[in-house]
Amino acid sequence: MEKIDFRKVHKPLYNPPMGDFVVVEVPPMQFVMVDGAGDPNTAPAYRTAVEWLYGVSYAMKFSAKASLGQDYVVPPLEGLWWADDPESFVARDKHLWRWTMMIMVPDFIDRAVFDEAVAKTVKKLGAAPQSLRLALYDEGRALQTLHLGSYDAEGPVLARLHDVVMPTTGVTFNGPHHEIYLNDPRKTDAAKLKTILRQPVKAVG
Repeated sequence: MEKIDFRKVHKPLYNPPMGDFVVVEVPPMQFVMVDGAGDPNTAPAYRTAVEWLYGVSYAMKFSAKASLGQDYVVPPLEGLWWADDPESFVARDKHLWRWTMMIMVPDFIDRAVFDEAVAKTVKKLGAAPQSLRLALYDEGRALQTLHLGSYDAEGPVLARLHDVVMPTTGVTFNGPHHEIYLNDPRKTDAAKLKTILRQPVKAVG
């Protein structure tokens, strides 16, 4: 049975250059999602969200392999981040952040498989977060780059995006800041963390 790796299937979305922002067109994709707010380093809701996303994602993977004959690599964790002032990200004022953490789900996973996976995960983790859902996310045109290093070192990169790249290319914000985590911070030195920084954009005016 072939195992699908969506980082290879959608290579342009997961392989941006480091240091330069490039334009990508992101198609509508299905995700399992959980919402929350506050500093991801200290908010208990963040840890719960991530635990649930992985629990449900792996339950869906195993179900798809057994019942649909489809096997795949669980895609990386992603996060949508926003605040009343986008400069909160540059300043790293994490207590002001709101977020949606999510993991991409293949199109061949339907609502029934998701519901079954949730029921299995409830037995392991207890009550599910109220915002847990399977939903389509249509991001569209975006600018993205690869950031190597600590999450807290993203500030200058985002400042350049907001203050230089976006104004000079004639675009503005069209959705929340988006991050894709290509390795596990629990197992990776901060200096070697690889994070895709993505910003949905639209033409000014």
